[in-house]
Amino acid sequence: MSTVQKSGTFTLGSHTVKRLGYGAMQLAGPHVFGPPKDHDAAIAVLREAVASGVNHIDTSDYYGPYVTNKLIREALFPYPENLVIVTKIGARRGSDASWLPAYSPKELEQAVHDNLRNLGLEVLDVVNLRIMFGTMGPSEGSIEAQLTALAELQRKGLVRHIGLSNVTPAQVAEGRRIAEIVCVQNMYNLAHRDDDGMIDELARAGIAYTPFFPLGGFSPLQSSTLSDVAARLGATPLQVALAWLLKRSPNILLIPGTSSVGHLRENLAAAELELSVDVLRELDGVAKAA
Repeated sequence: MSTVQKSGTFTLGSHTVKRLGYGAMQLAGPHVFGPPKDHDAAIAVLREAVASGVNHIDTSDYYGPYVTNKLIREALFPYPENLVIVTKIGARRGSDASWLPAYSPKELEQAVHDNLRNLGLEVLDVVNLRIMFGTMGPSEGSIEAQLTALAELQRKGLVRHIGLSNVTPAQVAEGRRIAEIVCVQNMYNLAHRDDDGMIDELARAGIAYTPFFPLGGFSPLQSSTLSDVAARLGATPLQVALAWLLKRSPNILLIPGTSSVGHLRENLAAAELELSVDVLRELDGVAKAA
């Protein structure tokens, strides 16, 4: 059994994917803007991920913009049959690298066509609708107009499955009344556990949950408990954080990103890490201390 296979599998739309995947965001330049620092290294990371058994890659055409999708196509096309590429729409990048909402029907349709063109696909496996009502994480508000527009693109055959990103439980409930939702992608980690209840509800419904920023993202989580556990296990803090997420719920799909083959191998090795009941209890305390 390969390392990635030890992470287990879960259903994502019409596919079964390994629970340990790869996120392509870090392949773009600084602040996810512009070309990669090392083009050949970016290609090598993508090829190594797939060669290691990863069959779930997360990306978006607004990474760069247009950078990561073109790299994925260059590195992996024609794609392996079992590879699921999940992309996101609903945002665009300003000339100053800012993140701006872009979810009018026209903008969503254009984003789908941009993703199709740059990935070299005729239909997108899964498209996450990124909601940007607030600047600091999920913010309440109806998503009916945006999701209805995306569902229309699905009916046209451009999109197989729909997911949601940066959403509240109320928006997930609203979304499930409008279309079949196969995954939810939100910020979630050892310290940031607002979605605990949502994860359990989605698990009961057979819906995947993809957490991003497993170590806090652009402001890395500083936790002596996490560091101590990692040192005792001979692992890195990120490996422990990923292993905890794999244990947290069977519907959690991981997409740790990196632009380094060495770091990629470290991330995938998290599937090998065994966490005892005592260690899990210790790590659960990180949220209470945060």
